[in-house]
Amino acid sequence: MAIARKGEGGRGKGASRASSVEDDLDALFQLPLAEFTAARNALAARLKKAGHKDEAEQVKTLPKPSLPAWTVNQLYHRKRDAFDRLIATGERFRQAQASHLAGKSADIRGPLEARRTALSELAKLSAAMLKQAGGNPTPDTMRRITTTLEALSTYGALPDAPRGGRLTDDVDPPGFETLAALVPRVGKSMGGAGPSRVIPFQHATRSPKPSKQKTTPEEDSRRAAEERKAQLAAARAAVQEAERALREARKDEQQAEEALKKAAARAKETEKEKTEAEQRLEKAAAEADSARQHARKVAAQAEEAAQAVEDAERAHDKAARALKGLDS
Repeated sequence: MAIARKGEGGRGKGASRASSVEDDLDALFQLPLAEFTAARNALAARLKKAGHKDEAEQVKTLPKPSLPAWTVNQLYHRKRDAFDRLIATGERFRQAQASHLAGKSADIRGPLEARRTALSELAKLSAAMLKQAGGNPTPDTMRRITTTLEALSTYGALPDAPRGGRLTDDVDPPGFETLAALVPRVGKSMGGAGPSRVIPFQHATRSPKPSKQKTTPEEDSRRAAEERKAQLAAARAAVQEAERALREARKDEQQAEEALKKAAARAKETEKEKTEAEQRLEKAAAEADSARQHARKVAAQAEEAAQAVEDAERAHDKAARALKGLDS
């Protein structure tokens, strides 16, 4: 968006206003996701009322971040040390890869493992952050978060690279054309302004070391063409490997979703069975209570009947004795 970033906007009131808007935007993207839209509209209204119509319009068009983008933004603002470690390890890996492709001795495994460790740390932090915010770190959500973090590490500090902190959507890894553009040119100095932009290949064709013997322009041109061909082949191989890994991840995700659906259906079924069992138990308890009451009533009636028999027997005995006395 066209709103001035920190460090832009000149001096005086303009710089102060730009700094204030930047602070407001940072605060906006740190809010709970459910509060984003209302807070964005309130900020746009406040800017418009203050006479900053252009900034207000730009703020008003900001889309609500996706859940993975919101999570990465929180990592950027709240877990900045861990976030910066990931970007730094990605940069070191690119530099090692550049040296490797240039035919120089370079440790690629170390920076690659460091980046994996940093990515794993951020994945754990993001899962905990989602749970704390009342969200659900599902496999799909975690996959999208990890993909965005890895893409940010791959892009690094490129001029037009996406930045953490104000993401509104997931970030996809760079495509083949972008990857090919990131491969350093043959013969380019490694000590130029800024780090080399090298794609994070796990395996790449080692470029032959420059010959110390004098070569002709035709040989240099041929060697350069071979270098470029090898780099493009490595880029294609890396893309194919990434596509294969993506297919496997999607297959695993589909299987996990199917398993989740089955588990949810079974849980629903067992909950229904539990409810029915509780209802049967409640009915049986009521019937048992009723039977106990009936038994007590019958027992009372039986006791009364036994007492009546006893009374009748005594009356009979008394009447018989009286009759006997009269007869005698």
